[in-house]
Amino acid sequence: MKYNLFIPLLLTLCTTVVGQTVISAIPPVDKSPLDMSYYPKDYPVLKAQGKGKDGPTARIIYSRPQKNGRSVFGELVHYNEIWRIGANENTELEFYKDVTIGGKKVAKGRYSVFCIPNTTSWTVIINKDTDCWGAFKYDTKKDVLRTIVPITSITTAVESFSAYFEPSITNGFNLVFSWDNVRCALPIK
Repeated sequence: MKYNLFIPLLLTLCTTVVGQTVISAIPPVDKSPLDMSYYPKDYPVLKAQGKGKDGPTARIIYSRPQKNGRSVFGELVHYNEIWRIGANENTELEFYKDVTIGGKKVAKGRYSVFCIPNTTSWTVIINKDTDCWGAFKYDTKKDVLRTIVPITSITTAVESFSAYFEPSITNGFNLVFSWDNVRCALPIK
């Protein structure tokens, strides 16, 4: 009779310990979650529908820090200092075709994106080093290009840093960065 009670109790205890171990092993949601955007915008859907035969032109993978009531530009992100754009590991920009940015040809491939923000413009930097975290070991020798892009103020603050592509009204498309009350659109052809 004692064994009949002991075995279910032992099984319950083991299940509880294993269940708690599995739950505690799951990492919490990152404060700056990872996100991705393609150009053309709906490329994954187009591919699933069999319409994306030409493939994407570009993709950006980045982490999305939150404003959380903070003053972003000039305080959290310092003016005239290198910023990795986004959070955590460096933002990766991949071109599936050769493109032109700021009048300079950029070969298809994967790159990291940095910038030097100030009050009226950003110096956007495309860099070859894709295996880095932050701007702690940023190396100017690995820059593919630097181009100055004007920023615009937006009236409604953007809570989560966002990077996305939009068609250009001229030729090509823009890579847009928005956070807080700032918008920067990098023209790409």
